Amino acid sequence: MNPIFSVTQLTLYLKNLFTRDETLARLIVEGEVSNCKYHSSGHLYFTLKDSGGQLKCVMFASARVKGLSFPMKEGDKVQVLGRVSVYERDGSYQMYADRIVLSGLGELYERYEQLKKKLAAEGLFDAAHKKQIPPYPKKIGIVTSRTGAALQDILSILHRRNPYVQPVLAPATVQGEGAGESVIRSLKLLMREDVDVIIVGRGGGSIEDLWAFNEEDVARAVYECPIPIISCVGHETDTTIIDYVADLRAPTPSAAAEMSVRLAEETEAWFADCHSRLTWAMTDAIEKKREKVQYMLRLLASEKPDQRIQRRREKALQLRKDLKASMAGVMQQIKHRLTLDAAALESVSPLKKLGRGYGFVAEEDGTPITSVTKKKPNDRIRVILGDGELISEVKEVNPYGRE
Repeated sequence: MNPIFSVTQLTLYLKNLFTRDETLARLIVEGEVSNCKYHSSGHLYFTLKDSGGQLKCVMFASARVKGLSFPMKEGDKVQVLGRVSVYERDGSYQMYADRIVLSGLGELYERYEQLKKKLAAEGLFDAAHKKQIPPYPKKIGIVTSRTGAALQDILSILHRRNPYVQPVLAPATVQGEGAGESVIRSLKLLMREDVDVIIVGRGGGSIEDLWAFNEEDVARAVYECPIPIISCVGHETDTTIIDYVADLRAPTPSAAAEMSVRLAEETEAWFADCHSRLTWAMTDAIEKKREKVQYMLRLLASEKPDQRIQRRREKALQLRKDLKASMAGVMQQIKHRLTLDAAALESVSPLKKLGRGYGFVAEEDGTPITSVTKKKPNDRIRVILGDGELISEVKEVNPYGRE
């Protein structure tokens, strides 16, 4: 028996089939725009048609911010990127658009997305590489068309906000063949002009008009520039590759001028503060030096150099006198000690005992004779007395304790 579905069940079943189909999940459909309606909610409703059929489409307001860069109208031939699914309330299928471009521009968008992914993977968009915009720039470089409205907007706002800032224009071709190379040349020129920050941009336009700022060489030149760069390409909804690479992105050229300088009043206040702090520092340093000079003058006034020299001489003489007295005392102590040591030595001197009737018996060469057993009769010996010596000859040897 065949299953019985409610209308809702069948609709959900069909929606599920659409959802699981990979082709319908993301595709590009080309056709002519009809029944184009901009709703007050911001949503855009339209129909794509060709000679053989038609397809209802919707682009929600959130997708329009970045997905639609031109005022689409009846009869435009466009390419729509999005998904196809079932709208449950009407039981019909429709396309949910994420991006809409005029036919023939789809390839540019694909190149844009591929380059964006490539540079992002290399780290060119990383916040760690972003340079700080100087708070008080003196010279601001401008890369834009000499004849475009963007230049006049930038110059007008710079002059209104801070007439002390010097704008330096490096005109560039910002659209068409050779525009990318022209922008790069202007950047290199400003690198030699000692500017503090550079504004790069132009007014709005189609993706084709803005394409110079989506070129890889231009993006890398912006990334490698040592000077902070503010990008301002197109209108607020336009986003180019250099917007991701630049150090700061402004929604419009006018906004870039606003963001690049502070009001003249703020600059004047900053200069006044700097002047005040510098004046205080100089005054303080001068005062300290003056106090030191005055101190030295007081020293000189209270004590003349010749008086100081005389006092030092007197002190040196006194030190010499004290040293001499100290040395005399030390010498006296040494003499007294020598006298005592001499008396002690004399008291134990063998010569002293010899003077009292004692003698010293030795060999003829002076070697002491310590025992009678070392001599025999007729041996010659020396007997040393207190006042001389006797050369004797042994007549008899009588050791004690022997018969």
